[in-house]
Amino acid sequence: MLSDMIYRNTYSILILIFLLHTGCIGQTVSENNSIPDYDRQIFQDLEPIEVEAMEKSDSYWREKLDEKAYYILRQEGTERAFTGKYDGFYEKGVFCCAGCGLPLYSSEHKFDSGTGWPSFYQPIYPGVIKYVEDRSFGMVRVEVVCKRCDGHQGHVFEDGPNPTGLRYCINSAAMKFVPEEKSARVLEEAGIP
Repeated sequence: MLSDMIYRNTYSILILIFLLHTGCIGQTVSENNSIPDYDRQIFQDLEPIEVEAMEKSDSYWREKLDEKAYYILRQEGTERAFTGKYDGFYEKGVFCCAGCGLPLYSSEHKFDSGTGWPSFYQPIYPGVIKYVEDRSFGMVRVEVVCKRCDGHQGHVFEDGPNPTGLRYCINSAAMKFVPEEKSARVLEEAGIP
């Protein structure tokens, strides 16, 4: 029992050190503690799409999602670095929320950040992501969640490549990939031009 507790504490400390080392932890909320308007910064000439929020019970999500997706999307978990199926994945298409199917990211905006998580320099369109202040683990970060189902995706950091300078550090289990040949229908159904 004591050895299990020591193991868990040691494991947690090692994960925290790794996250600090890989850059997936850092302060991104501004000094005045307000969340930057990333959508306005990225999509200056586009109006956000209207996304109708869906409210489902915890039992609905437990039944719909597998264990890993439930942990990430509903409990704000994080998969271990370099273990997600979309980290080194570069097929063309669209990445949708694994909870509700809303298109969130495009393969056109994906890049290799070297952190062990799928990374994008912007979402697919304004209005699909909600930004939430996250003060867990004694830090201040900006969490990104699906605008439709409030499913936790990951975090956004200000150390990405041009043209936005942002890095959306996303959990693979929070997404489902739709190949390019099927993505036009998914985007049309979501109202994304």
